[in-house]
Amino acid sequence: MFCKCGATSRELPRAVDSAASLCKLNKMVEHRKSDLSEIFHALSDPTRREILGMLVRRPHHIGELVTPFDMSFNAISKHVKTLERAGLVEREIVGTFCRLHLKSKGLSDAYHWLGAYELFWNERLNKLEAMLNSKKQKRD
Repeated sequence: MFCKCGATSRELPRAVDSAASLCKLNKMVEHRKSDLSEIFHALSDPTRREILGMLVRRPHHIGELVTPFDMSFNAISKHVKTLERAGLVEREIVGTFCRLHLKSKGLSDAYHWLGAYELFWNERLNKLEAMLNSKKQKRD
C-alpha cells in the first residue's frame, strides 16, 4: 500500500484522479446542499420565520429578538446561527453589540426555485376553477 486510499505506487495516478473527481463531486453536492437545503431548513421553523419578519422591517440587536419570544438568549442565538448558515441573516458588530440584517439573496434564491413551479400550480388551479365553474353553471 502506498497511500491512505489503499492504492499501490502503480495504481496511484488512477487513484488520485478518482479521488480528485470524488472530491469535486462531493463539493458540488455540499455546495447545493448549503444553498437551498439550508435555506428551506432555516425557513421550516416558525420562530426563524418570525425573526426574518422582524428583520424585514429593520435591523435588530440580538437582544431585541429575545423579548418577543418565550425563549432564552441562547435559544434565539441558535436560531440566528441557523439563519446565518443559510445565508439569510448577516451580523454586524457595532461596539459590543451585534446587529442583525436580513440578506435578501438567500430568500431570492428560494423564491426563484419555487417560481419554477408556479406554472405547474397555475395550470392545475385554472383547471380546478374551470371545473368548479362548470359544475356551478350546471346547478344553476
